[in-house]
This record gives sequence, C-alpha cells and structure tokens, in this order.
Amino acid sequence: MFKGSAIDEVVGKPFSLFYTVEDIDAGVPQQDLETATACGRMSTEGWRRRLNDEVFRAQVSIERVRDHHGMGLGFVEITRDITDRYRAEQALRESQRTLRLFIEGVADYALFRLDPQGIVNSWNTGAQRIKGYSAAEIIGQHFSQFYTPEDRANNKPAHALEIARTQGRYLDDGWRVRKDGTRFWASVVVDALYDETGELIGFAKITRDDTELRETRLRLEEAREQLFQSQKLEALGQLTGGIAHDFNNMLQGMLTALELGRSRLKCGLVAEADKLMESGVAAANCAARLTRRLLGFARQQPLHGQAIAVNQLVRSMEELLRRTMSENIDIRLDLAAGLPMAWCDPQELESALLNLAINARDAMPAGGSLSILTSVGELPQATGGEAAEQHFVRVRVDDTGAGMSREVLRRAFDPFFTTKPGGKGTGLGLSMVHGFAKQSGGEIRIESQEGMGTTIELFLPQAGERASKPMREPQPPASRAKSSGVVLVVDDDDVIRRLVGQALREAGFNVLEAPDGDAAWAVLQEEGPHVSLLLTDVGLPGLNGQQFAETAKRLYPSIKVLFMTGYAADVQLAEAQDTTLAVLSKPFELAVLLQKVQELLATDP
Repeated sequence: MFKGSAIDEVVGKPFSLFYTVEDIDAGVPQQDLETATACGRMSTEGWRRRLNDEVFRAQVSIERVRDHHGMGLGFVEITRDITDRYRAEQALRESQRTLRLFIEGVADYALFRLDPQGIVNSWNTGAQRIKGYSAAEIIGQHFSQFYTPEDRANNKPAHALEIARTQGRYLDDGWRVRKDGTRFWASVVVDALYDETGELIGFAKITRDDTELRETRLRLEEAREQLFQSQKLEALGQLTGGIAHDFNNMLQGMLTALELGRSRLKCGLVAEADKLMESGVAAANCAARLTRRLLGFARQQPLHGQAIAVNQLVRSMEELLRRTMSENIDIRLDLAAGLPMAWCDPQELESALLNLAINARDAMPAGGSLSILTSVGELPQATGGEAAEQHFVRVRVDDTGAGMSREVLRRAFDPFFTTKPGGKGTGLGLSMVHGFAKQSGGEIRIESQEGMGTTIELFLPQAGERASKPMREPQPPASRAKSSGVVLVVDDDDVIRRLVGQALREAGFNVLEAPDGDAAWAVLQEEGPHVSLLLTDVGLPGLNGQQFAETAKRLYPSIKVLFMTGYAADVQLAEAQDTTLAVLSKPFELAVLLQKVQELLATDP
C-alpha cells in the first residue's frame, strides 16, 4: 500500500518500476539482483518511487529463492518505509553539525570537553586562541596543565571536577596558564555531562579570558579610591574651616576673659574678675558643645538615656526657640495628648531640636513658619537595622523655607556637608542629629522640595519598661565640705592631672598622681590597700585606663573607679552594670567632679 500500487498494476512488470530514474540509469536494480544471486541476500537503504512519482526512503532486503534442488526460482523483496526516521536522523545530524561548527567557530570562549578523568577530548577555535594549543597538541592531555603550579600543588583541578561531579556545576575565577607560560585571568564554568542512564560521561568546560575586564575593574576601583580620598580631603578642608572659625571665636573669648580677669585680680577687683571668669567658662562650654556635635556624628558621644516627657521638654524650649528665631518667623507647637514617655538623653534631644530650628531659620531669611509636632509613630522593621523598636515617639519639625534640591537632600546627613558660606559652619548639624537618633535606637527621616519647605521626623524609642527606672534628677552643686580618702589620679595630660589633683586636695582628699597606666600600676602596688578611688582617663599610652581599672579591681575589689573621658562609649556598659564604676565626660565642671567622687565613695562595694 505504501508504494501506492494495486496488485493488478504491478504484477508482471519489472521490479525496477519502484526505483528512481537516477538509480535505473545507473543500473542499480540489476546490481541489487546480482548481489542477491551471488550472496543469497542483499540489504540496502535508498530512495524508492511510488507509482504517483512520490519519493520515499526505503529499507530494502532482497533474498534469493531456490527449490529443494538448489535451482533459482526468483526473489523475495521486503521493503520498509523509513522516511520519517531518516528525516529525523538527518535533522539530528544537521543540528549536531551546526552545533559543532558553531562551537568550533566561537573565538571568544574556550569550549571543550573532558572525559570523566579530566582528559581533553574536544577543542574549539576559541580554546586555541585563548590557551595557545592546537587541537592536535592538547587532545588526549589532562586539563590540569592549564592551571598555575601553585593551584596544581593545592590539587585545585581535581577539586573542580569533584565539585562539578557532586553539584552539577563548578564556577571559578582565577589565574590560568597559556602554552607560552603567560598567565591570564579566567572565568571558568565546568558542567557535568550524563548519558540517558545517568552515568557520568565527562565534563563540558567553558573558559573566558577576563584579563582586560579585570584590569579595567582594578583601574576603576583605583579611580574610585582616588576620588574617595579627594572627597575626604575636601571634607576635611570643610571641617577645618568650619571648626577653626568656631573654635577661634571660643578661644578668643576664653583668652580675653583670662587676661582681663588676671589684670583685675592684680588690681584687687575681685568682683569684676569673677564676672570675666564666668564669661570664660561660658566660652569653654560652647567649645564643649561643638565637640559633642563631632561625637554626635560619630555616634560616640556618651548618652545618658532616661525616660523623658517629650511634650514637656519641647514646651520648656519654646522661649529659647522664640529668641533664636527671627521676629518674622512664627512658631507653632502641636503636641499630642497622652504621648508616651521616650527613652533618650534629654540634653542631646534639646541640642538636636535647636539644631533643626536654626537650620529652619537659615532657610527662611524672609520669614515663614516653624512647626513642631509630636505623635506616636511606627516604622516597618526593614527600614533600619538599628531601629530595633517597633513603636516610637515621633517629633516632627516643619518649615516653610527654601527647601532642598535633590542633590542637597541626598547629602543632607553627610558629614561636613553644608550649603553655608565657607568658614560659617562645620556641616555637622544634621549629621549630629542623625547620629543622635541612630545611637538612641531610633530613626530620622527627611522630606524636602525646592520652594516647598522641609520636614524632618525624629523617631525616638518609647521608654516602655525602662520607664520604671528612676529618672536622673538634677543635683545641686557639690558642697565645699572637706572630704577624706585616697584618690589615685591617672592622666597623661600634665595640666589636667595637676589641676584635678589640686581641686581634690582642696576638697580634703589625699591625692596620688601618675601620668600613665604603667606608672599608676607601680603606685598601686605600693599604696593599693590605702587607695579608695581610682580616677583615670581612658585613653592612656601603654596600659589604657580601662585595662588598668580592671586589673586594679581584680587585685583590690573594694576600690571605686571613675573614668574621665571624652570618648566613653566603651565604658558606659560597665558603668550600667557596676555601681562602683562611673563615667565623667570631658570637659566637666569641678563641682560635678567632686560630686561624682563623693557619690562613688559613699556607695557600698
């Protein structure tokens, strides 16, 4: 049926009727019969023709038929139509040929195969270009010769195949070696190959030469580092100008007050000298506040967290804010009723709000409105890793000023970034507020558009269970009543050590002094049983203050320790856990120092 012929159409006709014209002209039908006669059977595959001239692919078997005497009776032909199978095989061969030509023609990638032991058994043009070997030179060799000697010593080639075998794929970047011994930076992929039964038959390996790309990346990183260093120098220049301007003003105030005070004392004008000294102290306090702003940016200022009523604090600042603002700026407070207590350092919150108010004032030279609003706020957990609390007290500061451009808004919290004229600001105002919020366990958000004003939101953690802790009540200045006890003062600054020691002696204490931890240790070994209090700086050369204090307390558990430092982040935790330890932040007033000393000596060990 598949020859398209009825029986009466073919019986009595030559079987060559089913051969193609080309085969008939070539005598193929006669050759097939001769082969079958000589061999008894002939099998072949070729094109055959139906009576309608349609061609099909046939698998043909012709067998010689004999009688019992061996005489030939004729032939039996069996024909199978294998056209579909033939075309599928041809398509597969063509696909494989195309793939082979494609792989062999790829010049930018080394594409080759390995057997299960890592022997190279195929090689393309890209592999020859990148690695330098011809196919004849490398096929049959182990792929480990592409690795550096140190990688071969570390058995890295075998490790690569093992990873590919167990995980299906191995990825790597590293140095490889060309035929001429030069090295190149390679990006490598090794894929395991399996047959239909799941048995490993080898590996496909792809290698790309990324030497130029790597060098470009290194140059880019170097350029970025140079840009970063340049930006750091620019930032330091901005910082130097701003701080020099502010500190020079403060130092001028202190020097003038001291010089005038000394001249008044020589003339016996004690009252006038006292007023001048107060002016000098005020200038020093301004310098201390500037230092806190620097530490605020670094999130290293010593914070004294406590439960505070934010609404009450804002109301207490209202008069100060009105004096700070220009007369053409209207101040409005919108404070939520029933606001929970917040947990933060109240002095730093006051400083943060004052900074925000001053920035708002500078943004409204022609006047405008400043609003401070409080409410309960929430932040999604994903908005800040350090804002671990989910419920916050929100303080929002709105102004109707000039607003910020996108570029300014992007850099608003950057250290030393300021839009003020050179030398007129350190660029640490918003950085300090940002640092305060983060160090307090909260967050800060800013929104602004040019000509549309600015909104800044401070999110402070609610006090929660911490509200049960006693709030720090303001203490009256320490009295000048005589005290007793031996105090060991350790500070590498001779002036500070001498003046602190003098103040303690005038208060009635016996004072021992040491310039560093090692010298203090020598003193303690001789006078240790008599020392009641260790008053030490933290940043000492050699054995630092904290190490010395820990050693001293192990030797003399009853000794009290008072750290005096401007960088107290590392010792505040110890202060919170040990009532015989305390931290005093520099700069400090002598009255506060004496009060701390007396409080510590009054505590039970």
